[in-house]
Amino acid sequence: MKQKTDKKHIALYLGGLRKGGAERVMVTLADHLYEAGWDVTFVTTYFTPPEFYPAHASWDPKTGEDIPQKEGIHRIYSDPSSNLLSENRIRNFHVRFAVLRSIWKTISPDLILSFIGINNIMAILTSAGLKIPVAVSVRANPPEEYNSKKLLIPAKILFPIAAGVILQTGPAAEFFPKAVQKKAVILPNPLNPDFIRPLWRGERDRSIISIGRLDENKNQKMLLEAFSMLRNSKDANERQVSEGWSIHLYGDGPLRETLEQQAKQEGIIDQVCFEGIVTDVADRIMKASIYVLTSYTEGMPNALMESMALGLSCIASDCPCGGAAELIRNGENGFLVPVGSAEKLKEKLYLMMSDKELAQNLGTEASKVQANYNAGTVSRKWENYLEKLLR
Repeated sequence: MKQKTDKKHIALYLGGLRKGGAERVMVTLADHLYEAGWDVTFVTTYFTPPEFYPAHASWDPKTGEDIPQKEGIHRIYSDPSSNLLSENRIRNFHVRFAVLRSIWKTISPDLILSFIGINNIMAILTSAGLKIPVAVSVRANPPEEYNSKKLLIPAKILFPIAAGVILQTGPAAEFFPKAVQKKAVILPNPLNPDFIRPLWRGERDRSIISIGRLDENKNQKMLLEAFSMLRNSKDANERQVSEGWSIHLYGDGPLRETLEQQAKQEGIIDQVCFEGIVTDVADRIMKASIYVLTSYTEGMPNALMESMALGLSCIASDCPCGGAAELIRNGENGFLVPVGSAEKLKEKLYLMMSDKELAQNLGTEASKVQANYNAGTVSRKWENYLEKLLR
């Protein structure tokens, strides 16, 4: 059992720490809380390398094994031993429920903060009667995160009895009943400290950046289609402006082969680079010119915020639940385009590619997110809210 101290003790609960937006936010928050004097324990279902690794982590980054005698942020796993599981889903649910509830009893945190979908529901259910307040956080567009009755119905019933409900945008609250809306707060994502740096003032590379999982929702095919419209345009000016430019897709996923085939068919494969998953994104893109977000849905898009911080001129689809629209003031620090409109994206790409002064001004204005969303400022907002829940 964790030894009780005078420090506030928070348990951070989610599936794993694989390299995604929600995971990065929770790791940044964990380090901040630890440095502010909290005891912090991660409770994750799995060890899912490659993962984010907190600066104060007390576990082995290669094996995920916690080192109890080491000072720092500790980690416990809620995945039951394989010998406890069977082919019976109902029995497996009860086993997982019992293991997680036992963890809460053992470590006895002052507060549980959970992220994402089923984790939020399980956190409330398994801590019932233990007098441990639970704050749940919805990290994506709610209709996507709670996209089935088995998730949505429990969420509507249980969220009103949570100590707190954290959302990323105002429009996200409209998805939930009034009882949830009254309890909900909007807390922004902290900007990854790697992207807090002076702007590149030299000549920028003629490169267009996209960052994210290569899948249907991220919709990178829209970017390829828009660039193809320029490359193959009947307008000589549009064809000419596309010369010397390249698209760089950072990330991997199920649609990689499909996107490669699309680039070949549209005759732009020589200008498209599939970069895969990398660890030094900030260094790689800081001299780039344009960032494009083409998603159908997003919460608060971290990659957009990070690209703005580096002074890239940014174009984003105006998708639900409104995170991109909260970051971009259309025409002032970037452009918003309708979801799925390759034609409108082509128009904005042409503007930025052909008008260097416009692109530079948009990027300079966009970089002001460094002040508004820096990790220290935002993490303190989270900490103040969590302390309020404890009081």
